[in-house]
Amino acid sequence: MPVNTVFSWFIRKRLHQIELFRRYPLEVQAEGLRHHIASLADTQYGRKHGMVSLSSAEDYKRQVPLRDYNGIKPWIKRVRNGESDVLWPGAVKWHAKSSGTTSDRSKFIPVTEASLERCHYKGGKDLLAMYVDAVPKAKLYGGRHLILGGTGRTEEADNGVLTGDLSAIIIDNLPWWCEWRRTPSRSIALMADWEEKIERMARSTIEQDVRIIAGVPSWTQVLMERILDLSGKDHLGEVWPHLQLYMHGGVSFDPYRDAFDRIMPPGIHTIETYNASEGFFSIQDRLGANDMLLMLDYGIHYEFLPFASDFDPDTHPFAPTLGLDEVDIDTDYALVISTNGGLHRYVLGDLIRFTSTNPFRIRVTGRTRSFLNLAGEELMVGDAEQALARTGRQFGVEIRNWTACAVQSEELGGAVGYHHWAIEPGMASGGLPDPALFSLALDRNLRKVNSDYDAKRTANLVLLAPRFEWLSTGTFEKVLKLKGKLGGQHKVPRLSMEDGWMRAIQEVVNRHCDV
Repeated sequence: MPVNTVFSWFIRKRLHQIELFRRYPLEVQAEGLRHHIASLADTQYGRKHGMVSLSSAEDYKRQVPLRDYNGIKPWIKRVRNGESDVLWPGAVKWHAKSSGTTSDRSKFIPVTEASLERCHYKGGKDLLAMYVDAVPKAKLYGGRHLILGGTGRTEEADNGVLTGDLSAIIIDNLPWWCEWRRTPSRSIALMADWEEKIERMARSTIEQDVRIIAGVPSWTQVLMERILDLSGKDHLGEVWPHLQLYMHGGVSFDPYRDAFDRIMPPGIHTIETYNASEGFFSIQDRLGANDMLLMLDYGIHYEFLPFASDFDPDTHPFAPTLGLDEVDIDTDYALVISTNGGLHRYVLGDLIRFTSTNPFRIRVTGRTRSFLNLAGEELMVGDAEQALARTGRQFGVEIRNWTACAVQSEELGGAVGYHHWAIEPGMASGGLPDPALFSLALDRNLRKVNSDYDAKRTANLVLLAPRFEWLSTGTFEKVLKLKGKLGGQHKVPRLSMEDGWMRAIQEVVNRHCDV
């Protein structure tokens, strides 16, 4: 078929280009930054920051401040009001609405034509290119590609600006070769009612020949289990015999791996991506690996800020950042990006660790505002997920969803407080273990993966043992619905120094008990 011929040509071309930035990463990033600076010369942002006079990365760092969303929000507001040439040349038609995990406030991220074509879509094509290169006999285009995106259609303002989930913007603009095989229909994929959407997706795809699934693990699990319920099958290989590939991102896969081993057909390949409203950043380029290749030619320039929990770009707008040639492996860095979507030295809010610098591969380890640090234990999401997954396997318990918060008290002797964990389990072979036993094992595993946590837990002198509770199935979905955040693009905050989400959980639990 013609599409296979075109795709084969694309694969050969992209594999060559990917190999080039693997071999010459610094040169590719330097050229990308020169193009970025030149593109901004005649924009309002570029004139404000003297882009026309900049000639190096050092100039760029000295003249353009670090900004988080609040810092760049006034500029984005002008773009949303219909002004042209503000953060990027021309007018910006699309804005991705993103609420993140730790905040109930919505963010509106500009999505330019350049970022859509040269970043988001390019990432999707590259994933398939690398997969087909690794599995030459893959027959992905003989069947359907099930894409589990967010909720809601794009909304048009009076000035023509369109706002919606990134997935809605992408679906509205998919190239024909992708739309041709995508399922379910647009009318279902863009439904705002998430619960009805899951049911309609399950019933409309169960008889199709699905070969690829893409979606956030937590919500994909909900859909897949509903399909197994409807079909009466034991795993998805009995529903879709040609299912070959699951593409996932958005949250760590580690706590969900056991559940997916049960749900998915034996031998299915899984590939992780790091894709956000702000850009497409990395792809797992080796089957079975637990890290991702940093994609360096998507129109994104990267900087890396050594993590400090109290960092604020408002008070340290010119804090020193590192380039690719300066980073170390196994160190947490806050990601700073300059993109062809109109973000410049933007502090994304994500933490990454390099697993390799030849080529540059990373893991996402958490959020800059998602950690537990009551007494200097500095527990980050990545370590917490690793310990939790290990504990679940020890007891034969699948982890469906979870969160933990810090609890501080002056009535605990010399200790400053403890961590409160709430976990919604999936299947549990032999039943759920006693919360005290699970908590004890979780504490031990946390001490193994995090030396700071281990030191602060010594003899209960500074930090007490964690407190733990099991939640009934569907609790987190009820909490998300209560907050108006039910849907594929919304995620539960994993670690928080605040107890807002834990109080919302308790409210849902109390309501259930009162019925």
